[in-house]
Amino acid sequence: MAVTKNNTGKKQQVKTMFNNIAHRYDFLNHFLSAGIDYSWRRKAINILGKNHPKTILDVATGTGDLAIAALKIKPEKVIGIDIAADMVEVGLQKIKKKKLQDIIHLETGDSENLKFPFESFDAVMVAFGVRNFEDLQKGLSEMHRVLKPGGQVLILEFSQPSKFPVKQFYNFYFRFILPFLGKIISGDKSAYTYLHDSVEVFPYGENFLEILKQTGFKNTFHKSLTFGIASIYSGIK
Repeated sequence: MAVTKNNTGKKQQVKTMFNNIAHRYDFLNHFLSAGIDYSWRRKAINILGKNHPKTILDVATGTGDLAIAALKIKPEKVIGIDIAADMVEVGLQKIKKKKLQDIIHLETGDSENLKFPFESFDAVMVAFGVRNFEDLQKGLSEMHRVLKPGGQVLILEFSQPSKFPVKQFYNFYFRFILPFLGKIISGDKSAYTYLHDSVEVFPYGENFLEILKQTGFKNTFHKSLTFGIASIYSGIK
């Protein structure tokens, strides 16, 4: 699905798309990344853990994988929000199965219009979600708003490798192989075409750090993962 500026808007298109693939989302994440996504989340949480946050907001939580991974750093509470209700439902079932309801709470919510008061959280994190924002600046501003002074934003997102031959393999896989396998397994012909398209236009690396700075974050940095396929971004309010 190429996201277009039509009557429904990107936000509604993203919501519909993720609801459609919620039943196979976890399997596809791990299968199509050959399990590398697990290590990416661990590395992101290790960075977040250096500041010992007690209250964490997981924006665009999906099925709650990053929220669950965050328990490694022993927070008191993790709240996850996502616009796609079917994704949240899958996450709730995982949390119930793991008996984590006392620590993790998932609910539907709009990442660009957070319901939480100013300065509510020690940390705000998001994995593979910011490129789906309809208004990137607004979503990041909301994350900044709900952070306490000195709080940390932690973002894990796809980027684009630049070195041969990883760049060529990556582009071929993302453009042709991944959409084909995603369609067969999920039954949605558009979701994994959208993944390629959204990554291609996302302002990764130093360009994204500049947007974080413009939003008000300080001490920003990014860490490249797996030859540049993904990146971790961090900043302090």
